[in-house]
Amino acid sequence: MLVRLYNENPNPRDIRDIVEILRQGGVIIYPTDTVYGMGCDITNQKAVEKVARFKGIKIEKSNFSFICSDFSHLSDFTKPIPNHVFKLIRKNLPGPFTFILEANNNVPKYFKGKKKTVGIRIPDNNIIRAIVEELGNPIMSTSIRDEDEIIEYTTDPELIYEKYQDVADVVIDGGYGELVPSTIVDCSGDDIEIVREGKGILEY
Repeated sequence: MLVRLYNENPNPRDIRDIVEILRQGGVIIYPTDTVYGMGCDITNQKAVEKVARFKGIKIEKSNFSFICSDFSHLSDFTKPIPNHVFKLIRKNLPGPFTFILEANNNVPKYFKGKKKTVGIRIPDNNIIRAIVEELGNPIMSTSIRDEDEIIEYTTDPELIYEKYQDVADVVIDGGYGELVPSTIVDCSGDDIEIVREGKGILEY
């Protein structure tokens, strides 16, 4: 199913319908403030396994991130965040950044494996944030990649739908996506380290 939503004012009825699909274990493809993402409800293990199988990776070895709607979910899944790190996050989110933080025991076990961290995203995109808010907990996220070695990411939602309609229950057309992914910032150690340069310049 291809659903057109507008970032300025996503239709609440469509948002509710999409959330119902997520609650039933559905997989969705959605716009962010960077590239298009694929995800599902983090509490639904079967849906998470479906995405991992599609990506050809084991969940516990994956680098899936959690998309949150606001800062209230941070403490749900992370250990206490040092003040200087929290200030950095507040300054840069919502925005095109993934922050790697120490995970707490609320992160579903099937994500963790031997990993002690979780990647957190709060995109500057009203569509996906409205979906997460209605759902009531984060969704798991992974980027939609392209097989073309020159063009890393597919940006046209209609092409994404053609390609992924057998995998995703809903593809959200939120307009053309970006070609540059999020910047990944590791805040889980003593030093703050940029592990992938993407969109956005980190403000300290």
